[in-house]
Amino acid sequence: MSDAVLINQTMLAELAAQAAAAPRLRKNLNFHAANETPCHRLLNALQPGTYVQPHCHLDSSKEESIIALSGRLGCLIFDSNGKVLSTCVLAPGSDVVGINIPPGVFHSLVALSADSVFFESKQGPYVPIAVAEKSTWAPAEGEAGCADYLEFMLGHFN
Repeated sequence: MSDAVLINQTMLAELAAQAAAAPRLRKNLNFHAANETPCHRLLNALQPGTYVQPHCHLDSSKEESIIALSGRLGCLIFDSNGKVLSTCVLAPGSDVVGINIPPGVFHSLVALSADSVFFESKQGPYVPIAVAEKSTWAPAEGEAGCADYLEFMLGHFN
């Protein structure tokens, strides 16, 4: 079992601690060997206060599956004009533990509790999000208004 990697509470806690120490308040741990790998599998840790700009994946092969492993995450689904169509809370042991997001669907995640970690899988290779895949109605990461837009997204989970 020397090549097997256990996904345990220690791994989740260490990744969450790295996210807490990171400037963007998030950190990922890839299980795939290279960005060219046909299937990307990774853990993603988010801490409260991180901002994930709403985006979509236009490539018809870029379906995205997310499963919560710790903490609580809010997922928002938007139409192409920025209207929130639906929300859900993802949490291990709850009624909804994950979501599968089809290509072309605008979405974002917010950390609803500290040390939120999820497993993500989507087809590779890795390609940075293109301009056409980023929402035009929400600020880009680092732009003025990110904190306000994050509060708007979090407001859907009060």
